[in-house]
This record gives sequence, C-alpha cells and structure tokens, in this order.
Amino acid sequence: QVELVESGGGSVQSGGSLRLSCAASGINFSDRRMAWFRQAPGKEREGVATIHTAIGSPYYADSVKGRFTISLDNAKNTLYLQMGGLKPEDTAVYYCAAGFNGGRWDSPAAFRYWGQGTQVTVSS
Repeated sequence: QVELVESGGGSVQSGGSLRLSCAASGINFSDRRMAWFRQAPGKEREGVATIHTAIGSPYYADSVKGRFTISLDNAKNTLYLQMGGLKPEDTAVYYCAAGFNGGRWDSPAAFRYWGQGTQVTVSS
C-alpha cells in the first residue's frame, strides 16, 4: 500500500522559511520522479517542483525559482521542499506526488499517488 505523508507546514510571515517533508512508503523510491504541488482556495492544483529520484535534475515553477529547493534522501525515502522568501501568494495546501505516469511533470494527471497535504499560510 502506497503512503505519502507530508509534514512541516505552518504559518509564517512574509519573507520567512519553511521546510516540508514527505515520507514515502510502499513505493519504489527510485520511481523516476516525485514532485510537490500546491492548491490555493479557488485555484487549480499546480506543480511547484519536481526531481528525478535517481539523477536529480530538479525543475521548478517560474513562480518559485530561486526561492524553493527540492531535494530527497533516498536512504530515508523522504522528499523535501525548502521554501524561503515566502510570499502571501505562496499560501496553499502543499501536496507530495509520486508514481509518475509520464507527460508534463507539472500536470496533476502525471502522478498516481498523492499525500493528504499540508497547509502553508504566509501573512503579510
């Protein structure tokens, strides 16, 4: 049974930092690609960052480039998202995704498995 469990969300002021974690179990962690998505109220789920579990090769949404860093610890089967320079527009529920099906990495349809999400709130 596949399980993705996010943690690390919270409330911070603009300019602050948070680190999200996603503990994965029940999947082959070398499953090609994992990603972070986010969904703000009334908006569609959007890709934030992705990384290949074997070769790295991270990609980021333009809105977070230079502020967020995706990484993983294969020994711990854990995916991370280090977020800095947070802005109010980063407020959303952040989801970990795995089970890449192919296609555009920033499309929710590209991933089979999802965590329950963790809330990030940035106040001005």
